[in-house]
Order: sequence, then C-alpha cells, then structure tokens
Amino acid sequence: MKPRLHHLTLTVTNIELSSQWYQQLLGPAIVFERKGPGFRRARLTWPHGLIIGLTEHEETKDQDRFHHSRVGMDHVALSCETRSEVEAWAAHMHQQKLQCGSIEEVFYGWAVTARDPDGIPIEFFCFNAEHLETLGLDSSFMH
Repeated sequence: MKPRLHHLTLTVTNIELSSQWYQQLLGPAIVFERKGPGFRRARLTWPHGLIIGLTEHEETKDQDRFHHSRVGMDHVALSCETRSEVEAWAAHMHQQKLQCGSIEEVFYGWAVTARDPDGIPIEFFCFNAEHLETLGLDSSFMH
C-alpha cells in the first residue's frame, strides 16, 4: 500500500477571504460548502486533483493567526517538478500581487513561500535531483 494525501483542511478566520486568496493563487476551483455544529467548511477542488478544505469554527477569534511554533502544522508544501516551475510560481504570485518571499535555495532543493490571509505558509518546493543522486535516490522519489 502507498498512502497518498487526499486533502488538507485548514482552520481559517474568514472562509470567503481565504477561498478568494487560494483561488487567486491556484486558479479557479470547484467549491462545495457545508455547515456543521459550530463550523462552516468550504472544500476547494482543482482540476489537477488538489483538494484544500477551509474551516471556519465559531470559537476561532477573528484576530487569531497561524504560528509555526505551536503544536500542529508548520507549513503546506506543494510539489514542483523543476526549479523553473518554482520560479514560475514566484512570478505568478508577484503578477497576482500576492506577497511571497524570495526563492530559497538549500542543498536539497528550491522553494518559494507565500502566506495566506491567516498567515499559513504555502510553499512551492522542488527537490534538487543532483542531491537525490548523492543519496542513491532517483527522480521517482520526488513523486
């Protein structure tokens, strides 16, 4: 068995604002909404298979913001095939006027990161194939 991530659901303070931000970043998505006891949820599904859920809990305070040092998630990383794809995402974010950092280069890959309206880091990452080879891994490891 090879488990794969099916979807990721994030707690947000404003579903409408976050839904708009993610679609500005990733393109138009099919959006399904539902309500439950104490929460509202929107599930955004893109044609290429990515699914991100956004949940607004009644008890979440409007001024609450994500912080990586709390127990739980540190960041979301979306896979890129090449460094040039990371560069293309950086250019896209600049074109869409979405704030992002500069492209980070470390020995094992490249990344560019933006933060959603609640401060959740969304990273576009690509492994450095040369580094994988030094570990005895091939490109199938990246997928």
